[in-house]
Amino acid sequence: MNDGSLKTLFYPFESGMLDGPGEDARVLFLNAAPGFALPENFPQAVALQQELRPFFRRLEGGAHVVQPQPFGEEYDTVLVLTGRHRGQNELWVAEALKRVRLGGIVVVAGGKTDGIASLRKRLSALHVIDDHASKNHGVAFWLTRTEESVACIDALEAANPPLILDGGFLTVPGVFSQEHEDQGSRLLADNMPDTIKGRVADFGTGWGYLAVRLSQIAKEPFTIDMFDASFQACVAAKANMDNLAAHIECRVQWIDLLAEKLERVYDNIIMNPPFHQGRAAEPSIGEGMIRAASAALKPGGRLYLVANRSLPYEKTLEASFSRHGEICRDERFKVLWAAR
Repeated sequence: MNDGSLKTLFYPFESGMLDGPGEDARVLFLNAAPGFALPENFPQAVALQQELRPFFRRLEGGAHVVQPQPFGEEYDTVLVLTGRHRGQNELWVAEALKRVRLGGIVVVAGGKTDGIASLRKRLSALHVIDDHASKNHGVAFWLTRTEESVACIDALEAANPPLILDGGFLTVPGVFSQEHEDQGSRLLADNMPDTIKGRVADFGTGWGYLAVRLSQIAKEPFTIDMFDASFQACVAAKANMDNLAAHIECRVQWIDLLAEKLERVYDNIIMNPPFHQGRAAEPSIGEGMIRAASAALKPGGRLYLVANRSLPYEKTLEASFSRHGEICRDERFKVLWAAR
């Protein structure tokens, strides 16, 4: 989460450019960031939406109500903290306009390097923007819900529909590799042994590509538990399993694999672990998932993963497993295995 963008979001209220909604107002915060502090003349509790599990867990337990998907209607004010994905940002604005009352205000903010200026420009062609302010290397702008907002909502949703990729896979804006299958995942899928069986887990399942591919190649019966920290990725993964691999018993769980313990142990685990947090490479995420996989495997169980060739995951495999090796590699990725 961008702390500068969070400060930018509240700057119009703190500077007096906008009046606070009032202590009795109903306020919704889309893509809410942990650690936010409401300005004066805000209610003590607001409705929060956050679909990423680690941030969701940090927002839980306080006065605010938090859900992974937008909820409620007729809010007086809706706040939107944008991210890096153009389509997801546009859908958040559409969601905000749908859920704010007529005459209510939507405030949108994000970092300049994340495309907030171009988002404001695109929206200005669809809807009247009341004003904007620049602060903390970001921009905040705001608009009032009118009868004409419906046309803007329709245009934003029409521009960002769910996609159906080759093979019938459903994806939605904001998920990893939305427009095509990931090259690394494809390399792993093409080189997974067809002898994988028993109780299987897919760590960081995304929209379910690896699980569906496994269902197409496995010669032995298996069940699969699919885990991801993105709620919308979990929804897409469940839809893809239902549509493309309905004969496989599966569970899809929204979870932070680096912080939450699993209920079961597994015979095999497959994964394409993420290695970025924002723009910065974070190999520690993949290393943590490897350790989590070791803890979740039965003795003798196996892990199959794909990684960028430059990532030194072999050291973590050496420390966490009894044996490990490489199956194959291409110009960008390597497929590794490890035995518990």
